[in-house]
Amino acid sequence: MSVKQITVYEAAGQCIRKEQGLKCGLEKDEPTHLESGVINLYPGIEYQTIEGFGGAMTESSAYMLMQLDEAKRTEVLKMLFGPDGHRLKYIRTCIDSCDFCLDEYQAVGDPLKDPDFTTFTIDRDRKYIIPMIKAAMKAAAQPLQVLLSPWSPPKQWKTPPARIKNDMSIYSPDFQDKIDYDHAGRCHGGSLKPEYYGQWAKYIAKYVQAYLDEGVPVGMVTIQNESIAAVPWDSCIWTAEEQKTFLRDYLYPEFVKAGLSDKIPIYFWDHNKERVLEWTEVFMDETTRPMIGGAAFHWYSGDHFEDVAMVHEKYPELNLMLSEFCCGMDDEEIPVFMQHTFETKDNKNLRDAQSYAHEIIGDMNAGTNRFIDWNFCLDKTGRPRHTAGGCNAGIIIDGGDYTTNAIYDYYDLFSHYILPGAKRIGLSRRDEKVEAAAVKNPDGSVVVELLNRGETDARYAFRVNGHIVRFEVPRDTLSAILLTADELT
Repeated sequence: MSVKQITVYEAAGQCIRKEQGLKCGLEKDEPTHLESGVINLYPGIEYQTIEGFGGAMTESSAYMLMQLDEAKRTEVLKMLFGPDGHRLKYIRTCIDSCDFCLDEYQAVGDPLKDPDFTTFTIDRDRKYIIPMIKAAMKAAAQPLQVLLSPWSPPKQWKTPPARIKNDMSIYSPDFQDKIDYDHAGRCHGGSLKPEYYGQWAKYIAKYVQAYLDEGVPVGMVTIQNESIAAVPWDSCIWTAEEQKTFLRDYLYPEFVKAGLSDKIPIYFWDHNKERVLEWTEVFMDETTRPMIGGAAFHWYSGDHFEDVAMVHEKYPELNLMLSEFCCGMDDEEIPVFMQHTFETKDNKNLRDAQSYAHEIIGDMNAGTNRFIDWNFCLDKTGRPRHTAGGCNAGIIIDGGDYTTNAIYDYYDLFSHYILPGAKRIGLSRRDEKVEAAAVKNPDGSVVVELLNRGETDARYAFRVNGHIVRFEVPRDTLSAILLTADELT
């Protein structure tokens, strides 16, 4: 059996990658029964399929990529999509503007004056987003799939904002802006008026078709980004019942009419995990079940891995997608669940990277199929963004050059080694010193992801199909251990 360990850690602010071979022995040759310090692997026990990893080509990310010369831009895209890089499969982008755009925009300036959408155009997307998606397609090791998500319908179809009821600690702290509660806009929430449900469904279908006509491989949509978030950027508030009505009576029939229903799965919720089970129970009935591709969710309200697991257990046919996750730029912007204690308080990139690993491992063990990070790249302030605040990204572009941080290296240990079509497999741990998830790739190789956020090194031994592999997971590191052998298949 061939066994290799790849460990990522930080030293003096630099992310370092160490690779080493591990010895494998037969359990029958052990002098005594190995009972303590064991992690059991069960390649024959299979759970959900891991379909792939991705990130978001927001206008901000696409714009920042455009600031690089062609050679450096190609390097970055190969790092994200190429066979020697992340090997990403999914790209998320927005229908009309989101917060990580240079400013607000919509494809029809005023749909009340133009109800037939004769002025509809995606010229704005053709400036940055679509060229960078096409460049990613050229760099990619595999066919890509694009997720389109709306942040807000056109403002002319919305109600004015209601008094904000969000938990402010979850979002950017910029909630002190003066809000116009008398006039509708793209930002600060508000809801889509029911009389425009049909028009909005046609608009979304037209947007999807426009992207397909550009040669962009759209493979899924969500109904609404962050369905209950009234925030200072593009947003729209729905109840679960309203969104279900919109799907059942308007959006899905429009997709059928446009010939999109068989090739573009529709995902609902697309917001924080603490309500994903409740929304799923509202959405899933005999009528709507065939209309739904899956449930999408974010991480900003905390772990709630149990919620995801309950959705997976109750609706095993439903595809589950972590559709957005990122960290803020300053400590006060980071929700408590993302904050961890380290010897040095200034090691933010490591803290953020470990939050990523914790999230992916927890969601994977709960039954998640797809994992999509937020911005591919931003500037050193976590921008550009048309509202206040910024977010961290694994690739930072500044002054015509780029750097990577621990987020990039941690994400690589998942996306590069866990291949599309992998199956999560059975695993049991001695204790909780390390967080762990294991998968079996289509070629039969096994990948075990091990995160140690503790203050001490951890030593274990794998037991797998009559073999023993001893290894160590140093403190503050992420390791991917790769096992390849006929005995594992």
